[in-house]
Amino acid sequence: MPPRVSHHRAALHARVSTKDKGQDTANQLVQLRRFCEASGWTIATEYVDRSTGKRSDDREQFQAMLTAASRREFDFLVTWAIDRLSREGVAKTFEHIKTLRSYETEYISFSEPHFRTIGPAGELMIAIAAWIAEQEH
Repeated sequence: MPPRVSHHRAALHARVSTKDKGQDTANQLVQLRRFCEASGWTIATEYVDRSTGKRSDDREQFQAMLTAASRREFDFLVTWAIDRLSREGVAKTFEHIKTLRSYETEYISFSEPHFRTIGPAGELMIAIAAWIAEQEH
């Protein structure tokens, strides 16, 4: 559980692939809302994409989220899992996370505490991800 800080704003991002049968963004969002409430965070906005996730350039809500992050409209981006953020490969996914952090936005994977940029494992996760991304190139 992240530290309870009441003045932080979160953005939720849910994505359902057109190929994922039986998945529903509503289920993702309900749990993400509860998580933010328990953390004491205000939900600034919610972004929902319905696409394969292969190319972030084609995802309208993803692009809107990055624009809002660049304007510091929220402090945390919360997704159900890292593959809901992107399925573009390790290098590109962590490039997105690096971009978010350059906007002073932390990334939180709800279901994968090891994929969060806050907390004791955050810096280690980023260092390992950077190394993996470098190996991909």
